[in-house]
Amino acid sequence: MDSMASFLLASFALVGSPGPNTVSLAALGAAFGARKVLSYMVGLNLGMVGVVILIGSGFWVTILSIPRIAPVVTVAATAYLTLLAYKIATAPALGTGVTMPTHPPRWHAGMALSLSNPKAYFAVAAVLSRYSLWPTNNALDQFAKALLLLATIVFVNILWLAVGSKLATRIRSAAVGRFVNLCFATALVISVLVASFL
Repeated sequence: MDSMASFLLASFALVGSPGPNTVSLAALGAAFGARKVLSYMVGLNLGMVGVVILIGSGFWVTILSIPRIAPVVTVAATAYLTLLAYKIATAPALGTGVTMPTHPPRWHAGMALSLSNPKAYFAVAAVLSRYSLWPTNNALDQFAKALLLLATIVFVNILWLAVGSKLATRIRSAAVGRFVNLCFATALVISVLVASFL
């Protein structure tokens, strides 16, 4: 059980730290409210199921071995996340009486983000390859780690969305709301740059 506690702690630290998925959830929660962002969060979670499958099966290594594919994936992900940061930065703050001119991204945008998020692949690969929960049964070990990691991801995503939407309910000034949106957008861009180019 010592290895399970270590696995869960490492999983929480890696997937819970600020990155494109978590920051986008908090930012969208602050900009649009938790209820309007639930579909996007479901998409993030479904995308992470795909990431876990790609990493766990070894298929992602095969994809990245194709010449020049890694830079294409990085540029596409960076472009999408920059667009998302722009939407967050320009969204009116909640609680300021300003109506939303746009809708938050839907589930397919969340899924696309997870599948194109370099930090997601790094975090999943780090946790799945480092720990062994059942050393005598590889299939059970991989399955258990995948389930525990996905449960941690869902929990972390709910926390980040709650933090963002709770922050929005405390904002009563348009200037403060705009500042919060700009901070979240900036944090998202920084997390993308760090995840993409380190």
